[in-house]
Amino acid sequence: MASVKIVLRKKKKDDGSYPLAIRITKDRKTSYLHIDQSIQEEYWDAKQNLVRKSHPNSERLNNYLLKRLAEVNGKALELETQKQDVSSKVVKRNMKPAAGLTFIALAKQYLSNLEKSGKYNRLNTDRSRIKHFKEFLKGEDLPMKEITVQMLENYKAYLVKTRSISERTIMNHLTVIRTLFGMALAEDQELIRYYPFGRGKIRIKSPESVKIGLTSSEVLLMENAELILFSRMDHARNIWLMAFYFAGMRVSDVLRLKWSDFHDERLHYIMGKNEKVGSLKIPEKAAIILQKYKATKDKSDLVFPYLKTVKDFKDKFEIQRKIAFTVANLNKSLKQIGEDLKIDKKLTLHIARHTFGNISGDKISIQMLQKLYRHSSITTTIGYQSSFIHKDADDALDAVLGM
Repeated sequence: MASVKIVLRKKKKDDGSYPLAIRITKDRKTSYLHIDQSIQEEYWDAKQNLVRKSHPNSERLNNYLLKRLAEVNGKALELETQKQDVSSKVVKRNMKPAAGLTFIALAKQYLSNLEKSGKYNRLNTDRSRIKHFKEFLKGEDLPMKEITVQMLENYKAYLVKTRSISERTIMNHLTVIRTLFGMALAEDQELIRYYPFGRGKIRIKSPESVKIGLTSSEVLLMENAELILFSRMDHARNIWLMAFYFAGMRVSDVLRLKWSDFHDERLHYIMGKNEKVGSLKIPEKAAIILQKYKATKDKSDLVFPYLKTVKDFKDKFEIQRKIAFTVANLNKSLKQIGEDLKIDKKLTLHIARHTFGNISGDKISIQMLQKLYRHSSITTTIGYQSSFIHKDADDALDAVLGM
């Protein structure tokens, strides 16, 4: 029979703690199964092979360690029942998948995948959300199957109390945990028994957000604002208008625009978010802005200056990082423009997309708007545009009130 024991490894980590592991010994050969937990040496009771009570989370951590020990013991017994010659390595190999299905292990893998795929914005926001759940757990790790409905309800209450965040932001936090559960299920389908999301459990449904765009008169104020040529505020205004003129183009796509995207009096570009290909005529007002930037044309081929310092356009992570930094600075300039023009709305680059939706209202068919927005599903377009279509509701209200 294999001997299984929890031990404190002597390899000190950078934070001064030592990793805990399950030592599996059979026929004088030893293997170590690491369990993604580490503590300071003074908290370890080598005689009892448990965490001392002086540790702030000793009870919960010891319960977890004993549970993992029982799992390894059970697997060793199961394997020896099936086959007499079972080595310590065989036991470890059979336990390894489960050992990796903990919150911290999956979170590390998830964040690493985001970085490798160049998703800078998602990496930053989800890293913060993962940090919040770690704080809720007081720094300890736990198997995904121990994340229960009640624990998540407690976590929601914790976020409200400690972060004072909106319901939408809470749902975004829970979405990350659901994503990690999906990763765990891909490794072990038996975890479906512990899945805490769905009907009768934790439901993730983001509340509707209010989308407010500028009016035609406010856009006219933006167009006629007297700004110093090629100043920060002028660049911000021009980029905002280009996004609006091209049917609410996403700012990340505006910043990537190249002169080679324009030919035959049309814009041809691939949307960065979903890689959909499309073509739009160049509106006269957009052509005026482009003419201003003709004098700045260089070998980078970029229309606007903000990504010209990027050395490798294949480096998606660096591009997204640069775009995020640029957007933050341009939004500061837009805020100042809005204040100077006395526009009583939050003026950001993203509002250009809402502005196109607001002004188009119900003037354009949903099918055409889907094409302009490049939504994959018309349901998405209907949901998006519903924030800006008010005529039917207004007419109904007038009919009731006799106006």
